[in-house]
Amino acid sequence: MKLRIQGNSLRLRLTQKEVAQVRNLGIVESHIEFAPGHSLSYLLQGSSMTQTMCATFDGRTIRVTIPMHEVTDWVESDQTGIETQSQTGVQLLIEKDFKCLHRPIDQEPDAYPHPLMT
Repeated sequence: MKLRIQGNSLRLRLTQKEVAQVRNLGIVESHIEFAPGHSLSYLLQGSSMTQTMCATFDGRTIRVTIPMHEVTDWVESDQTGIETQSQTGVQLLIEKDFKCLHRPIDQEPDAYPHPLMT
């Protein structure tokens, strides 16, 4: 799962395997370790208890929670992404990760085929 933070926006991009994992298990998680004991985790979690997509941060983990019915609709369609603005003004975007057009295909074996590829 790729994490991009730019200004007041947060974007998560998921491979086919990660999309399947959030559909089947309700969660997909990744992390980066800056030093021993100092890491940042980020995760996408489907929930039947939430009404709208939201993001929280507890000092160590960025958690994006999305209604499970939206996860199911997204996974089972050709819809590329889900976007919303949180109550605190953060722009949230969850996307299926496409293969790059300018890099060798074998570097991203689990990414979705890019719509512009022939």
